[in-house]
Amino acid sequence: MAQYETVSSVGIGARARLDEGLRAHMNKVYGLMSVAMLVTGGVAWAVGTSDALFSILRDPITLRPNILGWIVMFAPLAMVFAFGAVINRLSYAGAQLFFYVYAAVMGLSLAWIFKAFTGASIAQTFLITAIAFAALSLYGYTTKRDLSAFGTFLIMGLVGLIVASIVNLFLASGALAFAISVIGVLIFAGLTAFDTQRIKTDYLQHAQAMDQEWLGKSAIMGALNLYLDFLNLFMFLLQFLGNRE
Repeated sequence: MAQYETVSSVGIGARARLDEGLRAHMNKVYGLMSVAMLVTGGVAWAVGTSDALFSILRDPITLRPNILGWIVMFAPLAMVFAFGAVINRLSYAGAQLFFYVYAAVMGLSLAWIFKAFTGASIAQTFLITAIAFAALSLYGYTTKRDLSAFGTFLIMGLVGLIVASIVNLFLASGALAFAISVIGVLIFAGLTAFDTQRIKTDYLQHAQAMDQEWLGKSAIMGALNLYLDFLNLFMFLLQFLGNRE
């Protein structure tokens, strides 16, 4: 595997510096992800617990989105594609700002969960997700098994999951929603380990160039990937563990 070939090709001193740099890089990734999660959670809670704010996007009783609510619902998906297209033209500060704006918009799109589920079940599901995410990410970081072979399969599954989710917005099929949730948990569990290993591998392959601009943007993209893995894992688990209001 490329990451191990890279590490084995350097001396002991260089390897120690590489390991230290990798730890710092991963800490930065997790730090950026954590801030984004706080932004998302804060915005979702503020809007979801305020009828006045929530009514701008959805009906507080039926939870049905209005036109602005539909726009906000699909905005994060459009922003992800836009971010991937423009990140190389942004400065590090600009890319970081875009990431946090994206997290805030995601919070708006998820505010409905505070109307649909009890606060206790949301907190419980978040804790379970955090434990599962930590274990899966640790596995992806420490395993010597090359997980890249699963990447294509997981991405194909993700595309199918997105299509099925959009279709079910209009069909409102309970059976399809259940199947989507089960498959979603499996896909994002796999992606958590896969993305963690890919972040580590990318760093080991490029760190010797010491391109700080690239390393910074790479950390943001890694944080975005893990943020999406965590958030989607949480949302799919909430369908099973959440208690309805």
